[in-house]
Amino acid sequence: MTDADRWAYLAEGNAKQARKRVAADVLVRDTAGRVLLVNPTYKEHWDLPGGMAEANEPPRAAAERELLEELGLIITAGRPLVVDWDGPHGPWDDQLVFVFDAGTVTLNQAAAVRPVDAELDGAAFVSPAEAADRLRADMADRLARALRALEAGTTDYGEHTRA
Repeated sequence: MTDADRWAYLAEGNAKQARKRVAADVLVRDTAGRVLLVNPTYKEHWDLPGGMAEANEPPRAAAERELLEELGLIITAGRPLVVDWDGPHGPWDDQLVFVFDAGTVTLNQAAAVRPVDAELDGAAFVSPAEAADRLRADMADRLARALRALEAGTTDYGEHTRA
């Protein structure tokens, strides 16, 4: 097989293989132990800050870009706390979901966090228990897993299906 044949074979495989959507969220905490949530205008529930990766964008870079675009926050996404495969649901195909540790901010920094994008109707630092009440059930579970992984120094991997 020539180099040109090999290249053509690989290009054909690349064109036919599945493309995964990638969501990249962050866990931001304040010094009081509260977690940052955002209230998207296009969803029924609050959410972890972050969003969808663009084509060929690394998940970590996507999380950092989304925080800057939506909240004006310059963060460095640290280690992954959660990596999930989220099965097809509703009109959506499957996706990979990352939750990165984004560290801790001071109480003054937390008080200054405000949405700067029309996609968000609010942002708030809340206790993990209050977060569980505001989040969709699967996101509340993902947050709990992220907090446990943070404490244990691990990364939690999961595969989830939704109706």
